[in-house]
Amino acid sequence: MLDVRRLRILQHLAAYGTIAATAEALHLTPPAVSQHLAALRKEAGTPVVEKQGRTLRLTAAGELLVAHAEIILAELAAAESGLAALQSGRQGIVRITAFASAARTLIAPLWQRLAESDAAPDLSLRLSVQEPDQALDELRKRSTDLVLVHSYTVLPRSFPATCEQAVLLEEPVLLALEPRQADALGLAAGQPADLSRLSHLPWLTPGPETSCYEMIQRACGAAGFVPDIRARSSDFAVLTALVAAGAGAALVPRMALPDTIAPVSLHPLVHPVSRTVFTVSRAGTGNRPGLRHVRELLRDLAPGPDDDRGEAAHRD
Repeated sequence: MLDVRRLRILQHLAAYGTIAATAEALHLTPPAVSQHLAALRKEAGTPVVEKQGRTLRLTAAGELLVAHAEIILAELAAAESGLAALQSGRQGIVRITAFASAARTLIAPLWQRLAESDAAPDLSLRLSVQEPDQALDELRKRSTDLVLVHSYTVLPRSFPATCEQAVLLEEPVLLALEPRQADALGLAAGQPADLSRLSHLPWLTPGPETSCYEMIQRACGAAGFVPDIRARSSDFAVLTALVAAGAGAALVPRMALPDTIAPVSLHPLVHPVSRTVFTVSRAGTGNRPGLRHVRELLRDLAPGPDDDRGEAAHRD
């Protein structure tokens, strides 16, 4: 019979890639991990890993076992969640990983809401700020409990089958221009802009390691041009400050707008691009009381589709 503990070790090996990293994640010694893998080979009746140079890779049997292990571990997590939901008292710790603008506009208010509420006095948060791909990798490695990630209409995102995701909010991507530049283009504040008319402008974008950068490349490509990038920064406060200084145009998700900057002129797009924000957790963990409470609070804090909070402050 297969040992669930050893299946968990194999699943971690698939996520972390090496025995040393797996051992560290599980608080075991590398020899102990190797012994469990050897025992799993005997239980399976066939090798589950094989050497590839100085590393190990899963065999076909190992891949099969990991696929089933994900389902088994999700069911165990669901059972644990059900038991926790029956209990009262301590809520525990919820580890959250979110991209920067979500951390600023959602997790900070969440922290304040928890501090001011008596509903979950024993609930404690831990936050890590990561781009969506890295956040999902942290979730896969079980280094976090809940991640906030985004996708764009021009850049959809796929999710692992072992995750549960829910839409938290949808928001528009806005064109930011220096007000005099917008006037020269005949654009009143808030008037929809046609990107195909803006190919001559210099552009300001996040770094190429971000999905926001790829979103801008695709949006401009669909409008028939490659953007002439003059500055790159993954801090949208920097980008909007540069827009206000007349350095160029930028595409900014509404939630990424900083709270206070010099005036810029903001415009929806004639061919809209929107960003969807998701909450994602490992399958089977969604009913844990602390995690469920955090997700409920996030839904309360999320702006609605017609909420223009912060946007009016940036209009000329």
